[in-house]
Amino acid sequence: MTSSFFASLWAEILPVLSVIASPSFLYSVLRLSTPILLATMAALVSDRAGVTNISIEGTMLFSALMGVVGSAFTQSCWVGLLVAIVAGMLFSLLLSFFHLWLKTNLVLTCIALNSLSSGLTIFILFMLTGDRGVSTALQSVDLPKLDLPLIRNIPFVGDVLSGHSVLTYLAVVVVILVAVLLYKTKLGTYIRAVGESPQAIETAGFPARRIRFLALLISGAIAGMGGAFMSMAYVSGFTKDMVSGRGFIALAAEAMGRGRPLMSSLAALLFGFTDSLANNLQVLGLSSDLARMFPYVITIIALSIYAGRSSRGRKMKRRR
Repeated sequence: MTSSFFASLWAEILPVLSVIASPSFLYSVLRLSTPILLATMAALVSDRAGVTNISIEGTMLFSALMGVVGSAFTQSCWVGLLVAIVAGMLFSLLLSFFHLWLKTNLVLTCIALNSLSSGLTIFILFMLTGDRGVSTALQSVDLPKLDLPLIRNIPFVGDVLSGHSVLTYLAVVVVILVAVLLYKTKLGTYIRAVGESPQAIETAGFPARRIRFLALLISGAIAGMGGAFMSMAYVSGFTKDMVSGRGFIALAAEAMGRGRPLMSSLAALLFGFTDSLANNLQVLGLSSDLARMFPYVITIIALSIYAGRSSRGRKMKRRR
């Protein structure tokens, strides 16, 4: 009875393991992790400055549309990418104006901006093309894919690492640049200082509001790259609410990584792994509704584990 149970269980698990070990699956993990990774770095920069940027979801969505519009009207993917980055910075400029200058509640402001982005993108698309929610009339240009020299010829490794969108490789560069910014530059020191003790940084003669403003602009630029990936690499064109919660998942990844670029990147890869696994489980016959729930269930479980460990860590510090 027991042996037959384990035999049937192994028969169910074996197809999943074979899929996970395939180069196409690992390639998919890197591809699906890219927008989450960029959004995570955007969340990390703003959070280290003491501003939890919940509006990253809306920033990515607005940038996704602007990237498509920019590339369609100029027929240049690089102009489209630049427009998406600038759009992300402009969206963060709105957050900065309301929260830093008008002193509005951060959470309510971010929720309002996310709602604004959802409606504004549909309105702009309709005004430009007459399309309702899908940019079928815009002949946008996708970002190119890169075949890495030498690596592409290595069996298995080449299939996993080569042939990705240019933004996937740029996302790795962004992680390195964020780490250098935070730990090797004066601006990064000020950003971390204002996030930990804004009163101390003000006493030292540095304006906390200006430093947070710069951090939000950097956050918006990185989130804009994530939005550009969604509409110019992940799929070709813009679709209503196409970011699908990745901005919120990035907040979870940043929290799990405790504000450290490397650890937060690994958390982003974990969510990319669950997203890819959900797609493949659907192919293997799992219900599509259950498959779509899988990444979000993993998010809740991971955050629960993180919260539990953090709580135990705080209790141990109090006892000491």
